[in-house]
Amino acid sequence: MVKKVKFASGRLSLEGILNMPEGSVPFPAAIICHPHPLFGGSMDNNVINSLFAALSRTSFVLLKFNFCGVGGSEGEFSHGIGEQEDVCAAISFISKVEGVDLERMAIVGYSAGAAFSLPVGFKDDRIKALAAISPPLDMSDFEFLRNCLKPKLLISGGKDDFTPSSRFVEFCHMLPEPKEYHVIEVADHFWWGYEDVIAAKVSDFLSLVL
Repeated sequence: MVKKVKFASGRLSLEGILNMPEGSVPFPAAIICHPHPLFGGSMDNNVINSLFAALSRTSFVLLKFNFCGVGGSEGEFSHGIGEQEDVCAAISFISKVEGVDLERMAIVGYSAGAAFSLPVGFKDDRIKALAAISPPLDMSDFEFLRNCLKPKLLISGGKDDFTPSSRFVEFCHMLPEPKEYHVIEVADHFWWGYEDVIAAKVSDFLSLVL
């Protein structure tokens, strides 16, 4: 069952879409975070929609939502500060959804969504696994991942204009286990035509580690 939801982030109300699978509880859960709001990013992004669809077929409770100031979410862009607060609020919201296995929760972020969400997921003990699609390594600070012992997946396109594949691979080599990373050589930062490829990899990874 997919339904629209609203939840509080401080004094703001954020909008989201919640997927509740059918079957025996409890279910693993994942929060999916969209790319940069100032460049058209929203929960209706092509990559976000593909991730949501793929994971919904694997009995995950899912939440995708609009950061502050996007779509029907109140507020305005907050340079990553308010967005991290939104991620905290999303974690608290999904933690209270009946049927969620609190020991099997993950964060998935795409582009700036990874920059906003993974630092929160790294620090929050409720989050057991992290996944980053097209992390903009030279535009945001991902150094905290060098100390992250949670299972983590990183995926980037070989034609990504923001993070050269050599830079991406070098960074991933330095990360501690457990980790998994992939370069999809034919794809760029926006993944048009390759959404199903990354969605399948994220789905397989989370199904394995959670």
